Amino acid sequence: MSLNVGDPAPDFTSTDQNGNQVKLSDYRGKKVVLYFYPKDDTPGCTAQACSLRDNYDKLLAAGYVVLGVSVDDEKSHQKFSKKFDLPFPLVADTSHQIVEAYDVWKEKSMYGRNFMGIVRTTFLIDENGTIAEIITKIDTQNHAEQILT
Repeated sequence: MSLNVGDPAPDFTSTDQNGNQVKLSDYRGKKVVLYFYPKDDTPGCTAQACSLRDNYDKLLAAGYVVLGVSVDDEKSHQKFSKKFDLPFPLVADTSHQIVEAYDVWKEKSMYGRNFMGIVRTTFLIDENGTIAEIITKIDTQNHAEQILT
């Protein structure tokens, strides 16, 4: 089941890199950048996270909260977050509950082999918990600009 603009964003509860509980519905009243990325500390994912980090003040000024999600565990997220000084929570989805709910866990292919993985996608969620925009063509170097325009 794929999600569309105007759909309610599926709620979830998980933990971030510091073991803190993250519940999407706790962010009602704020705009949320919910970005799904394939793997901690890989070139594209690092560029994307650093674009969001470097423009974090602009995102906050625009009223956004940023949440990153991948299927890596808390420990991996913690290393990644510390290494690049990321100011936002990275949500661990080791059970695949969130990636499945947002329909971003798909068959991918690289170097002729097929495998399941996260398709890099960002959901902009409005103050009411409704999906306002879905960005699928991610420019990892300039992702914050994509969100702010």
